[in-house]
Amino acid sequence: MPETLVTIAYLAAGILFILSLGGLSAQQSARRGNVFGMLGMLIAVLVTAFGPRVDSYGVLTAALVVGGAIGAVLAARVEMTSMPQLVAILHSFVGLAAVLVGIATAMNHTQVLGGIEARIHEIEIFVGVFVGAVTFTGSVIAYGKLQGLIGSRPLLLPGRHVINLALLLVSLYLGFRFVGHGDYFAPEWPLFVVTAVAFLLGIHLVMAIGGADMPVVVSMLNSYSGWAAAAAGFMLENDLLIITGALVGSSGAILSYIMCHAMNRSFLSVILGGFGAEEGAAPAAASAQPAGDVKSVTAEETADLLRDAKSVVVVPGYGMAVAQAQYPLYEVTRILRDKGADVRFAIHPVAGRLPGHMNVLLAEAKVPYDIVLEMEEINRDFPDTDVVLVIGANDIVNPGALDDPSSPIYGMPILEVWKAKICIVMKRGMASGYAGVDNPLFYKDNTRMLFGDAKKMIDSVLTALK
Repeated sequence: MPETLVTIAYLAAGILFILSLGGLSAQQSARRGNVFGMLGMLIAVLVTAFGPRVDSYGVLTAALVVGGAIGAVLAARVEMTSMPQLVAILHSFVGLAAVLVGIATAMNHTQVLGGIEARIHEIEIFVGVFVGAVTFTGSVIAYGKLQGLIGSRPLLLPGRHVINLALLLVSLYLGFRFVGHGDYFAPEWPLFVVTAVAFLLGIHLVMAIGGADMPVVVSMLNSYSGWAAAAAGFMLENDLLIITGALVGSSGAILSYIMCHAMNRSFLSVILGGFGAEEGAAPAAASAQPAGDVKSVTAEETADLLRDAKSVVVVPGYGMAVAQAQYPLYEVTRILRDKGADVRFAIHPVAGRLPGHMNVLLAEAKVPYDIVLEMEEINRDFPDTDVVLVIGANDIVNPGALDDPSSPIYGMPILEVWKAKICIVMKRGMASGYAGVDNPLFYKDNTRMLFGDAKKMIDSVLTALK
């Protein structure tokens, strides 16, 4: 295939990737955005495979078959509740690929470069390997935390910031030794050592981040994987890989900033870690422990309250995802709307374990897009709402974020559900959320607690409504 045709095809694929990102910005166009992305990737793979640089198809064909089979199995078997873990582990593959490409490029002694070209090429290799190594181990740790293999509590080692700074300085020194010092064909020991150092840095950075910040971490690692891919594109002199990596890196960075803004957190504070506790742990002690009795309610009583309500707002959280309660919840929504009630869903930017996690689950259950609203769109409507149904959410509805300066989530914008006439909170028990703090919402006069598995409780409510 001529180089000119390859360039045109890469340009078309890049445009499709941009259209894909644009489509994914809204639920209504997300399906179209996915189609654009798949078409762009199909063009990219085919053009690269049949391009002028490929002269042997044995290994390439095997890689495509094996990789395609693994992808198909994952797509068929992974539940939507496990999508954050899947995204995290896929990020690790991108990071590892950048590391391997960088090391292979450095050891490719058939490529003769000199002068400034050699120095630029060495910088490309070093940056790609360093960012890729941090992305790889950081993503593996993020996967472990999301999957529950590693506790969500942050690992706060004494002097952790000094450790991170020391590892970074060592990496910079190794880069100084690798770039422009000695013959290009000399042993690449600084690159091997910096790979190990960056692996350790990635582990320590993400281990120090608590569960409450994991959605931002996944988004941040997405950005890292993009920059690692862009660096690999420079090493391989592949224009499309550079474009794609830059798109992923920049969009991931923008999304991380948006999420940090939604949590009233600085991006730097998230990276440096230290927020969150073991999910499901007992609430942390505080000087102003909420006082009062918890008022329980049954599924039948919940159905009566919903039946009499003219305005209902549902706030989904990770508990809904775990229980797969979105399907019976859609049936409850349909029945209430048929009776004339105004039913809407309120989505917090960091609900779940991944940006857009709740939106995807609700779309999967056929909940209409037009009744799924973001926090800024619906917060002002809670005082006029008859019943709020909170399903498996905790920190995103915690009033302590507004009025308790000692709370670790103080200043984080939240859904002000307690302003409704009645607030029904569905939880398995009184354990805390990811932030590890008690929730004063549970003790308010207009709050009712419906304890039990979310799906079973919603099924019971649905039966009572019918």
